[in-house]
Amino acid sequence: MKHAAWMVAVMVAFLGTAVPAAVAGEPPRPGKKPVGNVKDVAALGLRCSYYVNGRIHVNVLGTPEGKPITVPPIKGQEDFKPSWSKTGDMLVFFRRVKNDPVVTNWKTVLCVINVDGTGFHKLTDATHTNFNPTWTRDGTNMPIWNRKNPETGSFYVMLSKVGNKPGQAVAISDKRYHTWAYTCLKDGRILVQSAHPKQGWGYFLMMPKAGGESRYERIDCELAKKGLLDRVSVSPSEKRVCFEYQTGFEYKDTGRTLYIADFDARKRTITNAKPFANEEADPNRWFAYPRWTKDETAIVYHASPSLYLYTLEDGSTRKVSTNPRADYRYPHGEKSPK
Repeated sequence: MKHAAWMVAVMVAFLGTAVPAAVAGEPPRPGKKPVGNVKDVAALGLRCSYYVNGRIHVNVLGTPEGKPITVPPIKGQEDFKPSWSKTGDMLVFFRRVKNDPVVTNWKTVLCVINVDGTGFHKLTDATHTNFNPTWTRDGTNMPIWNRKNPETGSFYVMLSKVGNKPGQAVAISDKRYHTWAYTCLKDGRILVQSAHPKQGWGYFLMMPKAGGESRYERIDCELAKKGLLDRVSVSPSEKRVCFEYQTGFEYKDTGRTLYIADFDARKRTITNAKPFANEEADPNRWFAYPRWTKDETAIVYHASPSLYLYTLEDGSTRKVSTNPRADYRYPHGEKSPK
């Protein structure tokens, strides 16, 4: 793609972790389907991990939170974007240890913790900008994440093992050009956005290889020709994806529409995309971070400052967070790496 599109790709990676202030107001009504009551959701017993006011919680949707499973040791530090392992027993997340008005100047530590709050350990030190971790699905159960290259300002993909110490992670994409990992497949490939030096800007399935010599296979998606896909998540069956979308290539944080689409890993296609939240692209609300429940019957997401559950069978949407005064973000379904 042209140079301007490459710059867009880098900018999306930079700003994709931005955290706009919560926007007050009535609960959103995604599409034209009815919005149910939060009490109806609790009976489903759906467990998720998510952020509340800078802390990570594990909880049944529709019920009040207890104590968070993470509490940073230093005032002002916050924990972001948990991802639940496929084995169901661990979360990976990043801890912001140095704040800055420019998000990409943050310093963050990649951490792993058991879902019961035990076993906390750090995979990195605080010398890098590490963002948006998830897990491999190929049986290796390893965390991957995106790290800023301070020399170029772009990002590349890192991989480590549970129990590793800082400094033992390896790069699996080339540091010389931008690659941003979203989600993994059971065959070992990773769905990424990249400004590939030979194939151009776009979305790819990347077969990782330590040292950065990974193989990139382009994904065909009509929506990607007209705008930006972001925070893409592959369903547990790997037959569908959900993601944020905006028309046009000038990055916006609020006003995005959430989509669900068919996904074919063999043909490398994203097709039949349908909006399910903020179809009107209301520019005053932050709709973000759609993630699957483990049974693939629903998608949980945040619309500032609350969490909502979209049910595929009947197209209904229900508010699932219980504290109207708290800032909820980054939900993630049990045993469902993004």
